[in-house]
Amino acid sequence: MRRLPLFPLPVVLFPGAVAPLHIFEPRYRQMVARCIEFDRRFGLLYHDPDRMGPFEMEEGRVGTIAEIGEFRILPDGRSLLLAHGRERFRINDGIESPERYYEGLVEPFEDGSPGDPEELIRRRMRSLDLLVSVLEKLPDLEGREDVPALEIDPADETSFQIAQRIRVDPAWQHALLEITDETRRLERIDSLLSDALS
Repeated sequence: MRRLPLFPLPVVLFPGAVAPLHIFEPRYRQMVARCIEFDRRFGLLYHDPDRMGPFEMEEGRVGTIAEIGEFRILPDGRSLLLAHGRERFRINDGIESPERYYEGLVEPFEDGSPGDPEELIRRRMRSLDLLVSVLEKLPDLEGREDVPALEIDPADETSFQIAQRIRVDPAWQHALLEITDETRRLERIDSLLSDALS
């Protein structure tokens, strides 16, 4: 278990993905300054205030640890950064803190046993083939040979890599993030991709 600064946003960061963030609120400027000084990591949690109301520190909420990569401070104090998605976490407890930003005690949130690795690779390849079929239907990819799905190695975790290439509602993305079985995540993705083909 570790103490982690938390940043609720109406976006989902998948493990392995990169997200550009614009930091302008004073409390999150403070959070980023602390992260840069310490280990460059904070927890990004999906939270849409229009749908969900004010943010509350709920035990069990799942997010992704974000590691700050490129970082640039603007003349007025705002900053631009690239957040690299690392492992998932689950909130164990909130922390009463003098800091203006949220902090929590978090623990790793990991998949269960993947089962037969060879079957999982075959399963990943089916989803990748489906993604290629969808991408080939997009008008702006006509004639292109560098289809993004071909850059994904089915020997590695694949569902989050596919999911980050799909523009879909963040609530759907967050539900995917909470699933602890890659085969089940691939089934949800396949259903979405199949709908796009029909």
